[in-house]
Order: sequence, then structure tokens, then C-alpha cells
Amino acid sequence: MRKIVAGAFVSLDGVMQAPGGPPEDPTGGFAHGGWTVPYWDEAMGAFMGAIFSQPFDLLLGRKTYEIFAAHWPYVGEDDPTGPLFNRVTKYVATNGSGPLDWVNSVALRGDVVAEVTRLKQGDGPMLLTQGSTVLLRALLEHDLVDEFRLLTFPVILGAGKRLFGPGSHPGALTLASHAVSTTGVMMGIYTRAGDVATGTFELPEPSAAELARRQRMEQEG
Repeated sequence: MRKIVAGAFVSLDGVMQAPGGPPEDPTGGFAHGGWTVPYWDEAMGAFMGAIFSQPFDLLLGRKTYEIFAAHWPYVGEDDPTGPLFNRVTKYVATNGSGPLDWVNSVALRGDVVAEVTRLKQGDGPMLLTQGSTVLLRALLEHDLVDEFRLLTFPVILGAGKRLFGPGSHPGALTLASHAVSTTGVMMGIYTRAGDVATGTFELPEPSAAELARRQRMEQEG
């Protein structure tokens, strides 16, 4: 079985939209495109390099695929990511019927959750997402993501497309490794750790004020 790894740049308030530049995705009037660029340093490059050093295929939504296809094939041989992304298989969730012109691209049409589940159950390298908010939301809703590799930036963006939404399947995670860039970016790898565990800090004997508060909550609920 293949592992699905979600790789993403996120702001402190969870926004993923247009990390690489203003024209990348201005949907909804998003005005902060390129918000990751001022924070980039060698430690972040090493973190991404470690991800790309492992065997992987890309798993992308159509919009992210189009952004990548208009960029990575044209960066030149001196940038190792371009040739690498050209070489790997790119599975693309799309409702369109048009061809995917980037070499080694495979369309996933129809029921994308069923198609990704089929891929996950087969043999091969890990399936690595990049960006692809809509696709990720569907994968999270159906509990298909095995691992998160996140770079969390010290910036609040307000509006924008977010990694996690109300439909995300609940689950606990373990922080498998972490580092901090010179610019304050938190780089973490999170793996699955079963169901959400809960507990309580309440007093052994609830106070009268607490009992009254609970009653008000029940009435308001």
C-alpha cells in the first residue's frame, strides 16, 4: 500500500493560497500572493530537498498542476526540482476532458476519492501532494492522508484557501521531527497517531457556578 503525504506551506492561520507569487492564484481577490518568498532560507531548502530525495509521485489538483506545468518545465537544468518534477509521475484530479501536456501526467477523472483510494492500495512510491487545496479537502474528509509535512510561516493572512476545513476527519498526530528556519518558519513532519484522545481538568466535585454554567449551555445549545 502506498502512503499519501500532504506537503504544504501554511500561514499561522492555516491559509495555503498562492504561496509562490501574486499571479499564482488571485481567486476571491486574494491580495497576498508570494507571502512565503521573504522567509526562504537554506534550512527550508534542505527540508524540501529531504522530501524530494525520497521516491515519490505527485498527486495534484488541476489548478496546482497548471501552475506547476507552466513553471517547472521551464526553469532549466541548473534547478534540480524542474528535471525531477518532469521525471516523476503526476496524478492529476480533474473534471476536464482536455489533455495533460506535461510529460508523465495521468488524469484522475470521475470519482477522485475512489481513484486515489485505488492508487493508495497499489504498489509504488509515496503519493506527495503540493498545494491542491480542493483535492486535499476531499482526502482529509475521507481520512486518506497518512502524513503531513508542513512549513508553517509566522504570518497571518486572514482570508484565503485553507488546509483544514470543517469536513476534516478527526485524528491525533505525532510530531515525528521538527526544525525552525532562521526566519521563524516551523518545519514539521506529522504522522498519524490514532483517534483523538480527550481528558478533563474539571474539579472532582463541580462547583455550583459550574453546574449553573452547564445548565445554561444546555439551554443555549
